[in-house]
Amino acid sequence: MEVPRLDHALNSPTSPCEEVIKNLSLEAIQLCDRDGNKSQDSGIAEMEELPVPHNIKISNITCDSFKISWEMDSKSKDRITHYFIDLNKKENKNSNKFKHKDVPTKLVAKAVPLPMTVRGHWFLSPRTEYTVAVQTASKQVDGDYVVSEWSEIIEFCTADYSKVHLTQLLEKAEVIAGRMLKFSVFYRNQHKEYFDYVREHHGNAMQPSVKDNSGSHGSPISGKLEGIFFSCSTEFNTGKPPQDSPYGRYRFEIAAEKLFNPNTNLYFGDFYCMYTAYHYVILVIAPVGSPGDEFCKLRLPQLNSKDNKFLTCTEEDGVLVYHHAQDVILEVIFTDPVDLSLGTVAEITGHQLMSLSTANAKKDPSCKTCNISVGR
Repeated sequence: MEVPRLDHALNSPTSPCEEVIKNLSLEAIQLCDRDGNKSQDSGIAEMEELPVPHNIKISNITCDSFKISWEMDSKSKDRITHYFIDLNKKENKNSNKFKHKDVPTKLVAKAVPLPMTVRGHWFLSPRTEYTVAVQTASKQVDGDYVVSEWSEIIEFCTADYSKVHLTQLLEKAEVIAGRMLKFSVFYRNQHKEYFDYVREHHGNAMQPSVKDNSGSHGSPISGKLEGIFFSCSTEFNTGKPPQDSPYGRYRFEIAAEKLFNPNTNLYFGDFYCMYTAYHYVILVIAPVGSPGDEFCKLRLPQLNSKDNKFLTCTEEDGVLVYHHAQDVILEVIFTDPVDLSLGTVAEITGHQLMSLSTANAKKDPSCKTCNISVGR
C-alpha cells in the first residue's frame, strides 16, 4: 500500500521557497527517532557530520502556527538541503491510560532562511503543550538522506483563539440564531446553600468566579475571565423563564436593565455544542471601564448592544426593551459582583435537569455547525 505523502505541512507566507518535500513518504521520516536510531531499510545513509541545531527559539505563537529558528555551526552548513521537525503533544499525566496516544507529527521542509513558520490546524490545537526537536539533513543523489543528530527538545504551548478566529465563530453562530424574542429578566439558578453562603460570607453580593473549561478548547475566556453566569431564555408560549433548571432549585431573578444597559458593553465569547442538536452562545456583559471590560476589549469581538443577532437592548418610548435569540441557548457572563437585594430569590416549581448542565462540558469537535478551520 502506498504511504501517504506530506504536502504543505510547513508553510511560510514570507518565504516562497519554503515548501514541504513532495514525494517523501511518512514512513521514511518516521524511521529515524530522536536518538538517531535508524532502520536498516530506512533509506537514510550512515551518519555523517552535519551541524546539529541548538539554541532553538519558538516565537509568534498562535492557536495553529508558530515560528521556529535555531543556531548551527558553520561547518558543512552548505550541505544542508532539508530540515526534519519532530512535533509531539506533551504527555498529560492525568490522561486516560486506555485512550490511544496521539500519533507524532514528523514534518519535513526544504532548507530555507530562518525563522520558519510552521502552520497547520490538522496537527496543531489551541492552548495545547507540545515538544519539538529538529534535525538537519542532506539529500543525496540516490535519494537517501544524511542526517544530523537530533537537537535538544523544546517545550511550548499554543495560544488561544484570536479575535479573528472568534469572529469566524460569531459569524457561524449568527446563521442559526433565529428570530428574536422579548424578555425582561436575567436569572441564575443555584442550590439554597449557595445563596445562604452569599448572604453570610459575601455581604449579600454574588461574587465573580473564574469561568470553567466548557466550550471551545481555544476560547480565551476559559479559565481566565471572572464573572457570574446568568440565563435569559424564555419559553415560547409564556414569554417567561422556564421552570426547569440543571443548576439548582433556587432562582435569583433581576430586571434586565440592572445588568444590561447603556453603561455596559457586550462581547461575543464562544459558540459550541455538546454532541447535541442545540447550540450554546456565550456572551459577556461588562460595565464600561471595569476590569472585565478591559479584559474583553483585548480578546473578544464587541457587539452592538442595539443591533446584533443574540441579545439586544433598545429604547422604545423612553423605556429599555430587551430581546434574545430563540434558536440558541444563551449563557451570559456578568463580570462584576451582583447584590441579591437588586432582585429576588425563590424556589422554582420545575425539575432539576442535570443532563442539561454545561459545567466543564467539552465541545463536539466533529460538528460542522460550530467549528472553524483551526484547532478545536
